[in-house]
Amino acid sequence: MARDITVNGKRYSVDLPGEVPLLWVLRDELGLTGTKYGCGVAACGACTVHVDGVAVRSCQLALEDVDGEVLTIEGLGTPDAPSILQAAWIKHQVAQCGYCQSGQIMQAAELLAANPAPSDAEIDEAMGGNLCRCGTYPKIRAAIKTAAATMRGG
Repeated sequence: MARDITVNGKRYSVDLPGEVPLLWVLRDELGLTGTKYGCGVAACGACTVHVDGVAVRSCQLALEDVDGEVLTIEGLGTPDAPSILQAAWIKHQVAQCGYCQSGQIMQAAELLAANPAPSDAEIDEAMGGNLCRCGTYPKIRAAIKTAAATMRGG
């Protein structure tokens, strides 16, 4: 059965069963491979995307349960025009292996949309469900603080 889904502002029609996880729709059907498969049980955050501005784990969200517009890392910015958050990630050289970083950035984007001046504790709490095997947490926090300051005009 064909289902319509809006991803990064573009409408798609996909002919997949409703129980297929959004992650596989994005990666396999739409070719948007920036969203990563990490654990498959919503425990690591590598697959984080937004649905109507809310960070969700796409590995556990069924296609039939997607109710709203999906935003992936590809829709946040481009290599030629990175978002403020992506630019801060580059400035602080956050990525080591880079595998978790799209999920980290998407989680941070939700945080900054809700809280334009988060404290260290608020950053740690918001980002706590996103795991980085390389341990770049101090750089992640620094990048979030830089992006927040830039977004506030500082």
